[in-house]
Amino acid sequence: MSAVSVYRLPGFLPFLAARLMAVFAMQIQAIVVAWQVYDITRDPLSLAYVGLAQFIPMLVLLMPAGDLIDRFDRKLILMLSWLVEAVCAGALLWLSLSEAPVTWYYGVLVLYGSARAFTGPALSSLLPQIVPRERLAAAIAANSMIMRGATISGPVIGGGLYAIGGGGLTYSACLFGFLAGAALLPLVPVRYAEKMQALESTAWARFTAGISFIRSRPIILGTISLDLFAVLLGGVVALLPIYAQEVLEVGPTGLGLLRSAMAIGEVSVGLYLSMKPFNRHVGLVMFGAVALFGVANLVFALSSLFWLSFAALMVAGGADMVSMYIRSSLVQFSTPDAMRGRVNAVNMLFIGSSNELGEFRAGTSAAWFGVVPAALLGCACTLLVTGGWMLGFKSLRKVDRFEDASPGKVG
Repeated sequence: MSAVSVYRLPGFLPFLAARLMAVFAMQIQAIVVAWQVYDITRDPLSLAYVGLAQFIPMLVLLMPAGDLIDRFDRKLILMLSWLVEAVCAGALLWLSLSEAPVTWYYGVLVLYGSARAFTGPALSSLLPQIVPRERLAAAIAANSMIMRGATISGPVIGGGLYAIGGGGLTYSACLFGFLAGAALLPLVPVRYAEKMQALESTAWARFTAGISFIRSRPIILGTISLDLFAVLLGGVVALLPIYAQEVLEVGPTGLGLLRSAMAIGEVSVGLYLSMKPFNRHVGLVMFGAVALFGVANLVFALSSLFWLSFAALMVAGGADMVSMYIRSSLVQFSTPDAMRGRVNAVNMLFIGSSNELGEFRAGTSAAWFGVVPAALLGCACTLLVTGGWMLGFKSLRKVDRFEDASPGKVG
């Protein structure tokens, strides 16, 4: 197949379009609901409640969601999840027009977080049923690149819509985005679903089977735990406001550029990988990419020059995209279709925990040691984790091609 043929696969572009519409809606809604809640309360703690109202139901429901995704039609589950999220957007629209108390917002966000527990694993588990196995890695790269672009531009669009038309216009756009995503899904044919096998009789047996499978597969366990600890210990994004004000002295405009630097690196590398995916020495390349992520963040931590800091963050973003491309591909290739819902649910749990706890780790370290020592400590931990995982997960290090991680080939 040609390098760009992944975009010509039947159903792949409608799948990307559906996900793009829903992610735009999600990103727009995230920034606007936080703004509105803070505008009502003028209490910084209310922003923590906004996060908790969404995170706690996701945390509780992720594993049951993964079990259901393995047992029932993934496309139908995804469609229903987006429809529930559309209902939530409609409820927020009504609340913004009726001047309702802030507690009602939290209630809607609990329902929204519950729906999102199904959305992520369903999306990840549906993709291998849409594209052939030999194009899966390229599809993952294209998917990651498109979604990262939406994550960057969504908050900007949300802020602009809110400035123009307030909550009414903004939540209407979110409602449209979720409904459009659900409406596009019937255009996505499921072509590569494996025949469902008989599952364990009880929910607990199915849950423990998923955990046991991950523990028995060093490639999966090593991949998702490497991501967890590398991001948890080594991320510097939470420290950017302090660096912009106190180290680089560039103000809010410079902060915006710094926040965009990693995204520019990610999108650029993601676009390249979607057209020219590689499939050799993937284990070593992944460890090299994580190490480069740590070194680039180390350069950023020591830099007092704005453009050097910008370039370092861009390199870190590109390295993270390479690592994400390989990690996602290895998890998908290593997991049989009947287990994908549960495995992707655990993967999402690890990713969510690393992002949330990573920001907490960075903030507390900066408060205790100062911003530069905190960043240096995080980078050193990332490099130590990379070295430790290379020694501890030899089968992961030795993976040459993605196909080598397929069930039955690697223990």
